[in-house]
Amino acid sequence: MALLVGASALKLLLSLLLCLNTLTSSCQGKDQRTWESRYPFIKRASSFSSSESVTPGPEGGDGEGYDYIIVGGGTAGCPLAATLSQNYSVLLLERGGAPFGNVNVSFMQNFHISLADTSSSSASQFFVSTDGVLNSRARVLGGGTCINAGFYTRASSSYIREVGWDEKLVNESYPWVEKQVVHKPDLAPWQQALRDSLLEVGISPFNGFTYDHLYGTKVGGTIFDRFGRRHTAAELLASSNPEKLSVLIHATVQKIVFDTRGKRPRATGVIFKDEKGIQHRAFLSRDTRSEIILSSGAIGSPQLLLLSGIGPKADLKKFNIPTVLNNPFVGKGMADNPLNTIFIPTNGPVQQSLIQTVGITKMGVYIEASSGFGQSTDSIQCHHGMLSAELGQLSTIPPKLRTQEAIQAYRKRKRDLPHEVFKGGFILEKIARPLSTGKISLINTNVDDNPSITFNYFSHPRDLQKCVNGIRIMEKIVNSNRFTNISQCKKETIEKLLNMSVQANVNLIPKQTNDTKFLKQFCKDTVVTIWHYHGGCHVGKVVGPDYKVLGVQRLRVVDGSIFRDSPGTNPQATVMMMGRYMGVKILRKRLGRAAGI
Repeated sequence: MALLVGASALKLLLSLLLCLNTLTSSCQGKDQRTWESRYPFIKRASSFSSSESVTPGPEGGDGEGYDYIIVGGGTAGCPLAATLSQNYSVLLLERGGAPFGNVNVSFMQNFHISLADTSSSSASQFFVSTDGVLNSRARVLGGGTCINAGFYTRASSSYIREVGWDEKLVNESYPWVEKQVVHKPDLAPWQQALRDSLLEVGISPFNGFTYDHLYGTKVGGTIFDRFGRRHTAAELLASSNPEKLSVLIHATVQKIVFDTRGKRPRATGVIFKDEKGIQHRAFLSRDTRSEIILSSGAIGSPQLLLLSGIGPKADLKKFNIPTVLNNPFVGKGMADNPLNTIFIPTNGPVQQSLIQTVGITKMGVYIEASSGFGQSTDSIQCHHGMLSAELGQLSTIPPKLRTQEAIQAYRKRKRDLPHEVFKGGFILEKIARPLSTGKISLINTNVDDNPSITFNYFSHPRDLQKCVNGIRIMEKIVNSNRFTNISQCKKETIEKLLNMSVQANVNLIPKQTNDTKFLKQFCKDTVVTIWHYHGGCHVGKVVGPDYKVLGVQRLRVVDGSIFRDSPGTNPQATVMMMGRYMGVKILRKRLGRAAGI
């Protein structure tokens, strides 16, 4: 039973790190010509000329400049930019590259590679939270939609009401996204097995294929088409007005520029560096309705506010950052939905599948599944870069005891892993609406470096009880008729995996016990991320109901950092919808009926 949790987590980590494929220059070249002709407004940051923005004057500009500067071309930033460009000039600044020529982003079979890639050109940026959990944040045009598992499902109607959104506009904005990038999945055998098992153990009714968030079991949408090709938020830029949109890739915004001479600081522009390290300035027009909009995600947006002088005054002083606005709440209330997994071995390889089916329980947990990563014997021993235990990151051995002998012992255990660990799939348990929260804080003033991030997984007892409840549901699924028929979960195999699980380096958290009967402790020991972190710019604390930053002018935040809870079972649908939704709201506010949206 709980054996499977540890073994599954072991496979999860290894599968994330495996070197499954490499980019080919010929494929990249062909793809590059295709996407550059379709998106002529996407250019490298080094192509930017100061004449495209404004000449700084006493008021921050001479009347020229952009109506909107969006920082972060991710899940929310792309639909937001496409929408605002219908009527106004928009500059979209993305620190990463374009996803279109990157086969590790574009194809489902390469899902794990971008997460394993820790190079500076990777679409994902690796970080470890202070809790000791391995994680990644997107660094590519299209954001998290380029590196996630592709599942598409809307937020519940109660969530929409709680956050105060206009339900009519929400129900217009979701389809705008869905028509462009979402597909009905061809249900893989592993997903069919999960569907049947969820119903067998009582997660009912079966709601069929639907985008809606409904209690019971359902099949959701996916951003992978039937050929396994990923469609990201970057493709929503095809709906923009190309005459009014400029997108710069490899444009890393270092700080927001403010005019602080008035009663309230007023955002006037941004300073960013290009791929060659050369600094540039881009400014807003002098129109009081022009705005800088942060869409850099739950980590990037709070980090940039802090670097720009908006945050706790004492913290800013440590790094000699001039205080523009003292706000103690910036970076607070960060949360991540904990994930624990069960690995189910099979007698042979199974078809690869990412998330397609979900069980939405009334116990505060969501049950999902994935399968078939197709590792070879050699790949088990693949060098995993900075995540490799060969570099000393041995979670089960205290740092001072990480000797060469200990490292060699780890490598030997890795070689001796039974092959059944790599045949089969996962059942995943995500904790909904975690009450445990943490914070983000600066470690230096370099925007390229990850800040210090703490999630405090399972610090609230209610989250821990949800995890235990979820594991018990997963145990029932493992023993269901459907999975019993396709798995090789005999007693001896289970015992073998159970013994291995206590040595699995799924995170860098020191293990407290080898007794897996204590499920609460096991939850803590084997927690991993599902990459659904949120918070840091909460409504009422950092931004107002319209997501404008409190206490300053012409600055807004539109991304997951404003969420207190991650929407739906998987947030990407709602974050893309929010980009479109807020774009329309802003246009209607500014133009009225003339908006024509």
